[in-house]
Amino acid sequence: MSFENTDGVIDARTAQGLEIEDLLGKLSTTRQGLTSASAAERILEYGYNEIPEKKPNPLLKFLRYFWGPIPLMIEAAALISGVIAHWEDLGIILVLLLLNAGIGFWQEKKADNAIELLKERLALNARVLRDGAWSVIHSRELVPGDIVRVRLGDIIPADVKLIEGTQLSIDESTLTGESLPVDKHAGDVSYAGSIVKQGEMDALVVATAMHTFFGKTAQLVEDAKTKSHFQKAVIKIGNFLIGLAVVLGIAVFVTAMLRGDSFSATLQFVLILTVAAIPAALPAVLSVTMAVGASALSKKGAIVSKLVAIEEFAGMDVLFSDKTGTITKNELTIVDVDAFEGFTTEQVLLYGALASREENQDPIDTVVIERARADGILEGQGSRYRVIEFQPFDPTVKRTVATVEDSETRRFRVAKGAPQVVQSMCGCAEGDNAAFDHCMAEHAAKGYRTLCVAVSYNGEWRSVGLLAISDPPHNDSAETIRTAHSLGVEGKMVTGDHEAIAREIANQVHLGDNVITPDGYMGKFDLQTEGILEKANVLARVLPEHKYHAVELLQDRGHIVGMTGDGVNDAPALKKADVGIAVAGATDAARSAADVVLTLPGLSVIIDAVKESRKVFQRMNNYAIYRIAETVRVLFFIAATVIVFNAYPVTAVMIVMLALLNDIPIMAIAFDNVPTSETPERWQMGTVLGMATWLGFFGVATSFLVYYIGRDVMHLSPGVLQSLIFLKLAIAGHLTIFLARTRGPFWSSKPSGALFWSALLTKIIATFIAVYGLFVSPLGWGLALFVWGFAIIGFLLDDLLKVRLYRYIDRRAARKAIEEAEAIEELAA
Repeated sequence: MSFENTDGVIDARTAQGLEIEDLLGKLSTTRQGLTSASAAERILEYGYNEIPEKKPNPLLKFLRYFWGPIPLMIEAAALISGVIAHWEDLGIILVLLLLNAGIGFWQEKKADNAIELLKERLALNARVLRDGAWSVIHSRELVPGDIVRVRLGDIIPADVKLIEGTQLSIDESTLTGESLPVDKHAGDVSYAGSIVKQGEMDALVVATAMHTFFGKTAQLVEDAKTKSHFQKAVIKIGNFLIGLAVVLGIAVFVTAMLRGDSFSATLQFVLILTVAAIPAALPAVLSVTMAVGASALSKKGAIVSKLVAIEEFAGMDVLFSDKTGTITKNELTIVDVDAFEGFTTEQVLLYGALASREENQDPIDTVVIERARADGILEGQGSRYRVIEFQPFDPTVKRTVATVEDSETRRFRVAKGAPQVVQSMCGCAEGDNAAFDHCMAEHAAKGYRTLCVAVSYNGEWRSVGLLAISDPPHNDSAETIRTAHSLGVEGKMVTGDHEAIAREIANQVHLGDNVITPDGYMGKFDLQTEGILEKANVLARVLPEHKYHAVELLQDRGHIVGMTGDGVNDAPALKKADVGIAVAGATDAARSAADVVLTLPGLSVIIDAVKESRKVFQRMNNYAIYRIAETVRVLFFIAATVIVFNAYPVTAVMIVMLALLNDIPIMAIAFDNVPTSETPERWQMGTVLGMATWLGFFGVATSFLVYYIGRDVMHLSPGVLQSLIFLKLAIAGHLTIFLARTRGPFWSSKPSGALFWSALLTKIIATFIAVYGLFVSPLGWGLALFVWGFAIIGFLLDDLLKVRLYRYIDRRAARKAIEEAEAIEELAA
């Protein structure tokens, strides 16, 4: 009987039917795992434990940029230019086509590279037994025959055979569609990609990579092409501009035909006019801006696993933050040991250490063991005991339990965990034990976290004592919370600790002392309850389901909510939140559910992410204003001139060159310096459309003024007049970028070097084209200087009016916000 597939690899189904010892023999391994040398050989034989991605052919990827509505319109214009023998037009149109394809291909490649780097940073880790010692390695380095340990919160990294431990509760819903967790015991097989919801076991890796049951691992990084609400809004703007361009293009074409103009020449002109008005650079600008933002966030210690989080981060106004490890350092120290009557402090530490497991690298287990070791207890009394069964910490029961055997083979059980939980195991309700209550009150007043230790010799649990653990706040927590508040982000601490502990830590970081417990908001959805939660600073004694409900209530209130978490049971709240944030050291399950994964401890990373996300949002907002204004400015002026004055203010080749010159600096907007907004960002379509329309029609008015001066005052020839208008549109268009990027005067925010110099360079190129007559009638330096002076004066006047218009908009928005707040208060009352 063959136990292998045709390629000689044992699969999960075969492994299920084999006994553990038989399987160890088949895989030439032992319960002590592999050696590093053997593992290296098996990587050569089996390959890395990863699903190879089928990457598209770069040439085919590049050719895709020549297919679609926009490229096809450009290609049609090029074809008509060739048919009517307008070779200059044909050459420049082809350059436009190639440039758009080249920029799009290059920027998409940069975005893909950025996402690949983020994927590497989010790679799963695995605890593996090699060379007789436990270590943590990248899951991609696992090979069949490895012994791994899987525990609460882990994503199982390969198909494994469970070989030692009590049992696991595993969520296989993403793989099988089964909604309820499945219990697994020694001898069962578990599949790559499933999530450990409870328990801890050792397991044998039987299949990796393409040989796993489902042939793929859990996806921690969302596709780079996922569109946020903001991206969809900008794309809708693009569709609106396309529709506007088509309507005005048809109007120009019909008017020209009624006048008896050449069909082919008019069609070419209309096609080129439409192409110039369409935001061809939109996909590239979106890709590079989001990629630049994601890369900048990763450098600050916040890895974006879902790019849509950048938009949500920018608008976040409430942040639920874990106490332990986020507000506090998670540098635990046992500062006090209280033994109850009949026990000693040494017994409290001994039993606490026996109820811990060092190789799990759990912070609380580690601090208890280290203290017992430092006091010489483990090497003394501890050497007489052996843990034969261990139940790891479960956030729903909040305790660990171990079955211990002494040197005389007598067995007893020990437990440690949340004081209220352990006390209830001992048959004591809260308030029944005076010594317990006194110690708890003292610890809470100092902000200490407390563990209770218990022992059971004959089935009856007895409280042994308490361990007071200090976890001081980060040095910058208070300042970070103050900064967050100044940015319009209301911080709320969530913790499973007692109210007194939570209040003390909150006071230390100046968060406020309005502490509520789940009784204050669970099971209610009315406005009064939402108001209580909205005003609270601290949520104490919370369970994971309480976090989910709190997020839901504030979302109903209209807030954009962020939530931090680190455990598998935090996953629902992380998914529910607008911004789910897995903190440093979070479980694989929490990281997979989160939008952002932090690699550094503390709140300051989140503040950096908020600031960077708001910058990304601002750049996209500025691009939207500029793109709409530019389309209105060029399209309405040219269409109106053709229809009303029966004249073509620019030639088709000039329109193509304008499109070329506009696309170059606009790409640099992704790198622009923008101020960080002091309030959460919201997509305000009315403001964007209103400001863009103003800037656009101001440009239309000034263009008509230049046209009038050139035609009726200077009496320029038609060719020179067209060159004059071309230069005016080019210079004023690039100056519009600097109008669109600030709400205040243009000098209130210094542009990036890339944006400034690219805009200046393209203006200089346009000037030389017009002055020396490259593809156009020569203009001369005198008229060129006139255009520059006119454009700069118009720019300064437009900037002054823009600032006044923004002030008017802001005043209206402030009045509306006050009215809405008053209406909500009246409704709540």
